[in-house]
Amino acid sequence: MPAMVVFGRRWRIASDDLVFPGAFELFIRAVWWIVTLVVYTNHKGRFDCQGGTYLHNYLVVLLVLLGVIILTLCAIVYISAQGTIMNPGPRRSVPALVYLRALLYVPELVWACLGAVWVSDSSTGCKPEEVGAVIAAVVSSWIILLSMAVGVLVVFDPLGSQRPGAPPDAPRGVRDLESSESSQLFYTAHTVASRVWESRLRLLCCCLPQDNNHRAAFSSIAQLVSGFFLDTDLVPSDIAAGLALLHQEQDKMEHCRDPDEVLSHSPSSPIREDLEVELEKAAHFMKFAAAAYGWPLYVYSNPLTGLCKLSGDCCRSRQAEYDLVGGDSLGCHFTSILQSTGLQYRDFIHISFHNQIYEIPFYVALDHKREAVLVAVRGTLSLKDVLTDLSAECENLSVEGVSGTCYAHKGISQAAHYIYKRLVNDGILSQAFNIAPEYKLVICGHSLGAGAASLLAVLLRSTHPTLQCYAFSPPGGLMSKAVADYSKQFVVSVVLGKDLVPRLSIPNMEDLKRRLLKMVSNCSKPKYKILMRGCWYELFGGDPDDFPTELENRREEVLNQPLLGEESLLVQRSNTYQSLSSDDSPAHPTHLPLYLPGCILHITEDGPARRHCFAPVRYRAEWSSETSFRNVLISPRMVADHMPDVVLRALRSLTREQPFALCPSSTSNSHLNVI
Repeated sequence: MPAMVVFGRRWRIASDDLVFPGAFELFIRAVWWIVTLVVYTNHKGRFDCQGGTYLHNYLVVLLVLLGVIILTLCAIVYISAQGTIMNPGPRRSVPALVYLRALLYVPELVWACLGAVWVSDSSTGCKPEEVGAVIAAVVSSWIILLSMAVGVLVVFDPLGSQRPGAPPDAPRGVRDLESSESSQLFYTAHTVASRVWESRLRLLCCCLPQDNNHRAAFSSIAQLVSGFFLDTDLVPSDIAAGLALLHQEQDKMEHCRDPDEVLSHSPSSPIREDLEVELEKAAHFMKFAAAAYGWPLYVYSNPLTGLCKLSGDCCRSRQAEYDLVGGDSLGCHFTSILQSTGLQYRDFIHISFHNQIYEIPFYVALDHKREAVLVAVRGTLSLKDVLTDLSAECENLSVEGVSGTCYAHKGISQAAHYIYKRLVNDGILSQAFNIAPEYKLVICGHSLGAGAASLLAVLLRSTHPTLQCYAFSPPGGLMSKAVADYSKQFVVSVVLGKDLVPRLSIPNMEDLKRRLLKMVSNCSKPKYKILMRGCWYELFGGDPDDFPTELENRREEVLNQPLLGEESLLVQRSNTYQSLSSDDSPAHPTHLPLYLPGCILHITEDGPARRHCFAPVRYRAEWSSETSFRNVLISPRMVADHMPDVVLRALRSLTREQPFALCPSSTSNSHLNVI
């Protein structure tokens, strides 16, 4: 930080990002120089082949050229390692060194071409080791030149000439643009960024039909993604360093924090069934939610036997044995569902694996064990599902009997309405309740399916007042406060550990960005040390590093003011800048708040934060509240804890080990139990 400006534009790399690539190239060049020197020394005065004189001159010039490049790389690595993320002053000469290093590619390219010409035309009669040394030099040069070209493409910023803000060394009066001029500049940059991201999405999804739904989704997602870091002068390595610092800071706070209060009953109602019963139900219905993923998850969960169990039935048609009302093509999906759930063919009412944007797969079956008509909704498994996930703006939701503003995540809301129309208009639920009129309705799903299941339960609640919904790892930015409070009567959300998805919402991501800015601007160590320590901590653990900060010698009243470093990271007319200039919480949030559905059952690992790979895992479960999920937690488990097989394993572990896992939460609150 800030982004390096060379060749008249900004790049997605900072002046302190050249330590690792420079050190790697320096190692390669040093080995290359030593090998060339050994070849030259051993054959000096004995280049008596046809092109011996040319070979002698080639090796001498190559040694000189490599020496100059090595000295340049040493300077780049040393200077790039100076200063801190927020103090690029000691690195002000890096752009000049980059120009010099780029200039040295020209003679290297010329010399590589001359070496190739010598090998093809004048190497006759020369010793094999001499010819091999030249060939190795030519190949090495071309590999490095190609790697450089790829690296330029990686760090190229198409918005490099459009980014708002002034050069970092400009006077503050120049950087503080007038309001109208700054706003216009930021608007122009945002418009260009949106176009770039929309083009990227169209290229990524070129195989998808370009209908109105997809075009609207591309535009919406581009607007969301393009504006997130547009108002900051951060490069990807700054974000990586900030995440490493934030993870260690969160771990330090977690070690020092007192245990939270634990409830033995759901906070929604005193007559709610106890935690043990809810866990048994959750473990039971989670297998149906996981089964909705079809054969991919089944094979992944059963790598040794999955393919063998499915191979005999994948291509067999079940239409003759049982007619699934409106069922789509099933294949291996149906076989895997049968294997996962233990149900019979006759227990299924409808199975749909139709998948488009805002239209996700689901199935309806009769669960005789729990006497339920079960609707299971599949989570994210395709690119179309990802587009549904990322359509994160809000849309109004019509809910009977709810006072207050009702709105929800647009993509998931439309997916829920799609399933609602299929269930009601196509008579699928009527068919199911004609077969089992005394059964109650249960809806379940995981991830995207959990969000759609929760909103579907809200839509069906008025006609099925006894329905229940189990949402496993639902997305955090799902529904408004009024709808979330209403759903606590019939929805149970199950969240495992530090799962990222239940903590994902636009306000939470804005909060994460603000915390990253604070961590990056406060730390007084160079970036390469932060990244090295962060990688070590993620791989091998240990105590969180207590990085010194630039705040240690400041008076307490100064700490309450926004840091100059943070302000320099931001465009002054951006929302993030406005919130930093006031306090830690934005006074005027730019996005509507969205919440998790229903009562939240939080499952965490019981024991040390880090364990051996093959150590047994014990879990504890407790009722929690939505306030516990207002911050994104950085952890190696943040993705793994979201996987459906991991959630199912945790729930089964809790129900199997129930007599041993039921324990007092603390000596002072021994009447409050957790599992």
